[in-house]
Amino acid sequence: MTLSGTSSFPSPLSVPPTVENNPRSGNFGALVRIFLGRTKELKISTECQDQLFIWQAHNALFMIRCLLKVFIREMSEEELHLQFSYQERAPGSCGETGHEDLLEELLSNLIHLIVEVPLLDITYSILFEAVTTLLVFFSYQLFHKDILRDGLIYQHIMKGRCLSLTSRLVKTLLYNFIRQEKCPPPATHIFEPKAEGGLLYGLASGVASGLWSVFTLGGAGGSKAGMDQEHNPLPLSNQSLLLLLVLANLTDGPDWPNPYRQAITCFRNTQDTSSLPVEQPHTFQINFNSLYTALCEQQRSDQATLLLYTLLHQNTNMRTYMLSRTDMDNLVLPILEILYHVEERNSHHVYMALIILLILTEDDAFNRSIHEVVLKNISWYTERSLTEISLGSLLILVVIRTIQFNMTRTRDKYLHTNCLAALANMSAQFRCLHQYAAQRIISLFALLSKKHNKVLEQATQSLRGRQGDNTALPDYAQDLNVIEEVIRMMLEIINSCLCNSLHHNPNLVYALLYKRELFEQFRTHPSFQDIMQNLDTVIGFFSQRLEQAGSDLSVERVQEVIMKGAQALPTDRLKKFPELKFKYVEEDQPEDFFIPYVWSLVFNSGVGLHWSPHGIELFSMDSG
Repeated sequence: MTLSGTSSFPSPLSVPPTVENNPRSGNFGALVRIFLGRTKELKISTECQDQLFIWQAHNALFMIRCLLKVFIREMSEEELHLQFSYQERAPGSCGETGHEDLLEELLSNLIHLIVEVPLLDITYSILFEAVTTLLVFFSYQLFHKDILRDGLIYQHIMKGRCLSLTSRLVKTLLYNFIRQEKCPPPATHIFEPKAEGGLLYGLASGVASGLWSVFTLGGAGGSKAGMDQEHNPLPLSNQSLLLLLVLANLTDGPDWPNPYRQAITCFRNTQDTSSLPVEQPHTFQINFNSLYTALCEQQRSDQATLLLYTLLHQNTNMRTYMLSRTDMDNLVLPILEILYHVEERNSHHVYMALIILLILTEDDAFNRSIHEVVLKNISWYTERSLTEISLGSLLILVVIRTIQFNMTRTRDKYLHTNCLAALANMSAQFRCLHQYAAQRIISLFALLSKKHNKVLEQATQSLRGRQGDNTALPDYAQDLNVIEEVIRMMLEIINSCLCNSLHHNPNLVYALLYKRELFEQFRTHPSFQDIMQNLDTVIGFFSQRLEQAGSDLSVERVQEVIMKGAQALPTDRLKKFPELKFKYVEEDQPEDFFIPYVWSLVFNSGVGLHWSPHGIELFSMDSG
């Protein structure tokens, strides 16, 4: 069936009369009750392979979701509640169901469906529809600039009957992400013709086929119709992850924490046999190995990177497990690839990747182990052929490249700070740096030195030409301060390596000697005099050893002199500085960043969810 065959289903043009008439007709409430009546038997229908029954429930939910999407865009939560609140006024029946809250009933049933109905070919589409409908329920946030912190739907999800299902819902959504089940082909959902089926069976099959066309083509009227299946072969996995991120980033209530965030922060490994702590509500166990593997495989998407960040930052059990892995390159390499292709990524994805590195580099064991992992032929690193390089050296190369990109393009101080913090955390454990990595460290310092001199010259010329001119000057002093802060940090990183692991890094000493004239101008600079003492000592010591070795030395001979000299240099000749350690801390009110970010991912990556950009208030349309 083609897309034209779906024209009888709800569209923005046909809904307004429905919105106007529904409080009098009660049609929407009746549709919800039909769906609720069928959800009670879904599990049995699945066991009996009753595809017709499952599809009837799916069709009802699909229509509910289409209507809800428009209702939420057009009306307040209170008006939405009225669409659920109609009571039939038949003689003798008035008020009999007055205490029923159909909205909460639907929310609760959707969650029950997600956590109780097994994921099979015949249930894939209804499970996808249930997850998508919950996302639609939360989409009020899209149409508000301010962060929503309360409301009917919020109350039901956080405190109502849904609360007891918190850990099961989070666990199920995580397993949907882990399983990465592809969308089954339509033939496994649409009923096979049966000779004895009759007209009614044929009509049901046609409706199911029509709805499947909408599902696989991305929904009626969507600008991306037809592309969802091509670009999202894992719609349930993708949608489950988006819903998980939406739930995890709901704000805490005035006197209760977000239970979904609690569940995400405290779940444990299935292999952990210790007793569950009483003080941790909503905890559960999940297979960490499977989750780790899925995270490694899916880092090309923003939402998988955001999940990785969330788990590393908030779940100490998962962070400890990840850092104990001996195959950390499977996780780190995809993150480095995100940063390497910084020009093609949105800024939020780059930030998340960088913060993940910063969190990882807070661990000394990680900083040591990455220099023991040897990689061969990194295909995506195209600036230079790297036939063999350690993971640590590659990490340094990519972070330095990110800094240089930022200096020439975005000039984002936040990005600079996090890049330098990651390098600083690693610096004391630099080991056997690749020749190219050592060169790039010194090249970055050369670039900063050049920039410093340029700003200094501009400031001097501006002051000379200002005589009698009262116009405002560019703030060269602030620019100089920023550059000098970065130069200071780079000097501290080099110094930390020299003080802690000089004998492990002859390539860095070689690069330092080769470009020693760069450091001359900073020797007497008041901001750098203290840190320059150690660099002067190292440069002076090795320069003297090379002079004693004779002139016209080959590269190999120079490296030999450096390696022998590194063993001979007394460690007490170098002044000790405090250890460089930086820890990632979330900003105050992190929801101001994360909630718009998460909803921009839902807007751009949700399968079959196509909102018009007109009326979106939460974020600007170019921020996604």
